[in-house]
Amino acid sequence: MSLVGKKFPNIAVDAMDHMGDDLKINIFQEAVSKGKKVLLFWYPKDFTFVCPTELHAFQEALPEFEKRHTIVIGASCDTNEVHFAWLNTAKDNGGIEGVTYPILADTNRNLSKLLGILDIGKEEYDEELREVITEGSNVTYRATYLIDEDGKVFHESVNDMPLGRNVKEYIRLIDAYAHVQKHGEVCPANWEEGKEAMSATRQGVASYLSAN
Repeated sequence: MSLVGKKFPNIAVDAMDHMGDDLKINIFQEAVSKGKKVLLFWYPKDFTFVCPTELHAFQEALPEFEKRHTIVIGASCDTNEVHFAWLNTAKDNGGIEGVTYPILADTNRNLSKLLGILDIGKEEYDEELREVITEGSNVTYRATYLIDEDGKVFHESVNDMPLGRNVKEYIRLIDAYAHVQKHGEVCPANWEEGKEAMSATRQGVASYLSAN
């Protein structure tokens, strides 16, 4: 079920920062208490393949997110210890050394279960074991959430594991949402900062389409 238009779950999760500090982060409270937007992105596993390219891409774009008063937080179901080992592995050896934003360690999968983004595959009840057996890897897909200053989700997307994200698209979405917040206008297809938006009326769309 989509969270768009709803409040993000108010739950704290273990996390690790680049200094090796163990943290507890509540995404909802991060947004509300700091009055900032939050970009939360989930990836399947540390020490894998597409994942480090994404973490480095978000790091490279970090100044752009900071200019937009947006906090970037990564997340997976790996432990803090594994995160720290990966943070201390050089980029040219497949690591994420140089990444400075925090990374959630949802090892108990409390948040990822609430979000419904785990690859649990097929589930069957085993009569002999008397428990549900899953065939999936029980790690997350590449889910991304944009949360506003009130803790409301204004964008969510989920990629299958082989498909890396386009970081620039999230910057565009944040710009569009900020434009709506500031001007009360809506942003048409392929809108980018500096382009024409429109009023959400019949006349507004008629004027926009006639000019575009």
